[in-house]
Amino acid sequence: MSTLTATPETPETVPAAQARPAYRVTGRRVLSSEWAKLWSLRSTWITLGLGLLFLVAFGVIAASHYKSNLDSGRHMDRDFATATAVSLSLFGTNFAQLALGVLGVLVTAGEYSTGMIRSTLAAVPRRLPVLWSKAAVYGLVALVVATVGAFVAFLVGSRIVSGTPAAMDLGHAGVVRSLLGAGLYLGLVGVIGAALGALLRSVAGGISVLVAALMLVPGLVSLLPTSWQGDINPYLPSHAGESIFSLTHDSTTLSPSAGLLVFLGWTALALAGAAYRLLRSDV
Repeated sequence: MSTLTATPETPETVPAAQARPAYRVTGRRVLSSEWAKLWSLRSTWITLGLGLLFLVAFGVIAASHYKSNLDSGRHMDRDFATATAVSLSLFGTNFAQLALGVLGVLVTAGEYSTGMIRSTLAAVPRRLPVLWSKAAVYGLVALVVATVGAFVAFLVGSRIVSGTPAAMDLGHAGVVRSLLGAGLYLGLVGVIGAALGALLRSVAGGISVLVAALMLVPGLVSLLPTSWQGDINPYLPSHAGESIFSLTHDSTTLSPSAGLLVFLGWTALALAGAAYRLLRSDV
């Protein structure tokens, strides 16, 4: 009587096709993952479209309003009377920053609300590369969208105000710098939004802090004594950011380079807070 003896398979006898490939977590792969997740969300397309629409539409509306008032001889307020094609075209920046900043919050806080952050950090245990990749990917996307919107708004707006005191073209000194500065500012607003979402881990909380920092705090500072306002106003995030893309400056505003450094400081502060909480707190 013969007996059959089962021969256990050793790792050497397992076919190569059945062996699981070894994957390594690299910076490029983390960036690729965040890129795919960003574009898989419907909110990305909608909110980026709104940001682009706000930037172009409000710039065109401001330029059209200026031209209409000038042609009809109606009185214009001080801001419009001294406006340029650049300032009119970038009139929608304050509205676009809300759309791009809110999407930045959704990029990070949205994963906490759905619980997907657990899977993300299980795949990338070191954690910080996730934050840097999210901020870098979305910041770059917001930068490109905002820069394109700024140039489109200017090209259309400059044609509307052609032949008026506000007329300018791309060859005028400081115009290209202002348009690129507007794109850079809005890109950094997106990074700040992403950092606030990771720091607060709440969509509502992140959006509230973002709106307060960019729009409410400047109004509250205006209630302070005048002597204090001059020392505080230039260093607020919104005012420092505005100096990056403003065509003209005076003694009450920062230079473009100084404004960029201050705004980069605010961005770094938000990212540092997000990194600290990501490392110290459970998800």
